Amino acid sequence: MKEKELIKIITSTLNSKYIGDDCAYLSDLGIVVTQDSLVEDVHFKLDFTTPYQLGYKSAMVNISDVCASGAEPKYLTIALSLPNYIDETFVKEFYEGAKEACRDVEIVGGDLTGSDKLYISVTAIGDTKNRQIATRSSAKPNYKIIVSGEHGSSAKGLQLLLKNENKPEKFINAHLMPVAQREFSRRIAESINCDYAMMDTSDGLADALMQIAQQSGVTICIETSKIPHDPDVDMNTVLYGGEDYHLVAAVPEDIAEKLAYQIIGEVKKGKTGIELDGKFCSNIDDKLYNHFEVKNE
Repeated sequence: MKEKELIKIITSTLNSKYIGDDCAYLSDLGIVVTQDSLVEDVHFKLDFTTPYQLGYKSAMVNISDVCASGAEPKYLTIALSLPNYIDETFVKEFYEGAKEACRDVEIVGGDLTGSDKLYISVTAIGDTKNRQIATRSSAKPNYKIIVSGEHGSSAKGLQLLLKNENKPEKFINAHLMPVAQREFSRRIAESINCDYAMMDTSDGLADALMQIAQQSGVTICIETSKIPHDPDVDMNTVLYGGEDYHLVAAVPEDIAEKLAYQIIGEVKKGKTGIELDGKFCSNIDDKLYNHFEVKNE
């Protein structure tokens, strides 16, 4: 069982036009809405993170989804399911971290329940006023592919944590306290007046590129040497390691040149998929992390 297969089932069952992007764009209300859940021992381990860092990241990953749509992050709600080993101090520090991540985004409510493990669910709302909203299905031939920031650093940080190492700190911080790319999102959404595609790279850069290619019916050609990354991070981690929470966008060439962000490739007509340094692939699921994978102990 894989997440994408489940999404197909849900999409066909609901027959909703809103499912398929990082956020649901509710044009009649002028907002976007997104929701993410974090599960203890699936998305995080309490041995590796402080309550403050966990609260910060829980809020920031949802802010990132709003940024991926091109909207302005405005409001959050947070639901916590708390086991009996979580105390009041933990909850206070968690919300202090979430508040720090939000800053100009307001936390306006949520829910509290008991549970066997720690479960976190966050809903974020963004304002679309004066912004062109992105969709994954809007990458067009001759568009350029641009990215924000270095990729692979968060996955490198997780690799270090799993080895009980806490340095270099830049990789650890990239994993535990990511930063949503608000300025990258704002500049594109306010500069463009045509359809474009944008996505965050929370499940990996290659995964984001593949999803855009599949939903747009195009080939996305990438020169991996142009992808910004730390020299200590190998290319496999750069492409397939997740949780960087950077943004990748397919935009017209004039917008790419105007904004002067790193161009790593372009969109072409042809088979649906991605081309990495001239090697085409139409499916990379076997290289990606599967939350639903059953492992025999």
